[in-house]
Amino acid sequence: MSRVIFPLIVVLVLIAIPILGVKVAGLHLLFGVVIPYVAFAIFILGFIWRVIYWAQSPVPFRIPTTAGQQRSLPWFKQSRWDNPFTTGEVIVRMALEVLCFRSLFRNKRIDFRQLPDGTPILRYSPTKWLWAFALLFHWSFLIILIRHIRLATVPIPGPIEFLDHLDAIFEIGLPQLYLTDLTILAGLLFLLCRRLFIPQLRYISLPADYFPLFLIISIVCSGMLMRYFLRTDIVGVKELVMGLVSFHPHAPVKDIGTIFFVHIFLVSCLFAYFPFSKLMHMGGVFLSPTRNLANNSRYKRHINPWNYPVKTHPYEEYEEEFREFMKQAGIPVEKE
Repeated sequence: MSRVIFPLIVVLVLIAIPILGVKVAGLHLLFGVVIPYVAFAIFILGFIWRVIYWAQSPVPFRIPTTAGQQRSLPWFKQSRWDNPFTTGEVIVRMALEVLCFRSLFRNKRIDFRQLPDGTPILRYSPTKWLWAFALLFHWSFLIILIRHIRLATVPIPGPIEFLDHLDAIFEIGLPQLYLTDLTILAGLLFLLCRRLFIPQLRYISLPADYFPLFLIISIVCSGMLMRYFLRTDIVGVKELVMGLVSFHPHAPVKDIGTIFFVHIFLVSCLFAYFPFSKLMHMGGVFLSPTRNLANNSRYKRHINPWNYPVKTHPYEEYEEEFREFMKQAGIPVEKE
């Protein structure tokens, strides 16, 4: 239980820090300008460091994950996206993986089923719910990030404005309810409940698995509070964000709303935490040799580029060196 309570307490402490810092100490400049810049710098430098570190890892062999028929004889149908042979097929496979979570769609659950006579048998069943809610969460997160670009641009680009209107297409309430606010919260709650209520998954879950879930949930909830319930000076918010983006920051308006500083502080914590967490799978998926390599070892010889020159000792040299000893021992030699 401590694996769940500890990260929850950490997130609650993070929420309390900007409330105390802004309402009590009046540190608007620190939480509105300094911390976002520091967090963004950590994110960029940490992301670059992790990518370079992974790129330097040796991959001496072709080790793509295969889930279908390899390219072989003409009368065998190849699984082009599950067992790619060319670079183009690898690109399609990566696109399906990144945009549609294809490997997660193919994921199956394994459990035991009792036959009428009591004999247990192994059963494979689909787990499409995990794929659906994971896709719901990630796409909602992406759309929300794109929507926020409107806070940093004047005028607002047409595609961003269209996406904003599309997200609020049902025109529910005032301000209008964004569909992605509901879908991202539904996806997060599903992923959290899955870890809490499935015994096998709860057993292997660590605080590092719960913390990002609690942190992103708190970011989403603070954003929804700021938009729908606790009024915020949106003009002051846009002036502050545009100042940050243009690298001409100014002191934020003090009556901008405490909930905004809570929101931006939590976002800053997520940015700073991102490169050192499991969330880096966003960048790591492109560097995974199990995904980004073509399975063409039968058609092309791949030589390990890290192989260093090795002095060989062929049999001819061996016999030349030990011929007399071999003759004395009665071992046949090729040359007398």
